[in-house]
Amino acid sequence: MGGDFAPEATLSGAVLARKELPAESELVLFGDQDRINEIATRERYDLSGLTVFHTPHAIAMDENPARAISEKPESGIVMGLRMLKAGKLDGFASAGNTGAMLVGAMQIINSIPGIIRPCLATSIPNDRGNPTILLDIGLNPDARPDVLYQYGIFGSIYAELVHGMNHPRVGLLNIGKEEEKGNLLTRATYQAMKETKDFNFIGNVEGNDFFRDNGVDVVVCDGFVGNVLVKELEAFYDLLKRRSIRDDFTEQFNFERYGGTPILGILSPVVIGHGISNGPAIKNMILHTGNVIESDLIGKIKEKFQ
Repeated sequence: MGGDFAPEATLSGAVLARKELPAESELVLFGDQDRINEIATRERYDLSGLTVFHTPHAIAMDENPARAISEKPESGIVMGLRMLKAGKLDGFASAGNTGAMLVGAMQIINSIPGIIRPCLATSIPNDRGNPTILLDIGLNPDARPDVLYQYGIFGSIYAELVHGMNHPRVGLLNIGKEEEKGNLLTRATYQAMKETKDFNFIGNVEGNDFFRDNGVDVVVCDGFVGNVLVKELEAFYDLLKRRSIRDDFTEQFNFERYGGTPILGILSPVVIGHGISNGPAIKNMILHTGNVIESDLIGKIKEKFQ
């Protein structure tokens, strides 16, 4: 029931994903059973292979996240996260209220012991094939050097397990490559990272290093900078579309291709999709959640911090 075009887009994406998921996978939908059946009948969807868990409440996109989590315990987001914590699900994804997903994940799932602050990661296309992993993209607008250091660990593990990168190269986003460049946060973070053995730190990188073969696989920044950058990329892609400028590379900036982003640093796989997700975006969000589960990303992060 989450997302600007739910439940029609959500159900469409689930049906598409079911066709591509392994036969042994179980896809569970949380929502209004009557509305789901009505849409399925109207659109002639085959719901075989899908399990529907009826939830009488839904958290609207404009509701206060913390209040909604406490006042709507039978909403899809709350029930899904509770079933995930209880081990009845292997992963949970939603394009619904982002704040509710974040609050719910922190209150219900909880952080991995030893992790200061979880974060969000996303994939930025470049011209060498593999994406550049950027984190954080908005969960923590303010961060400390020790928090950014842990992001380097998260990003390295995510790039290796989910995107198949060997010994990923981790860079710190800055206004120059020199060690002394930047503000207080980036200069202190550089000192913490420069001799680390926890990941392959290559030094500072700049904003113009994202889209070319520049020797970096993972870029670390605070959530304020990361969120501004991602939204700028989304706006630029929309501008290209409006001007009918399209090719294989620019189409990689279409958020539909990625579907969602995982919360890194919590105890179970949770993936957040874009609120404006259509059917193909929902499908890719579900498939990406499957990849996060199969890669044992959360388990590997747990091992690193034990």
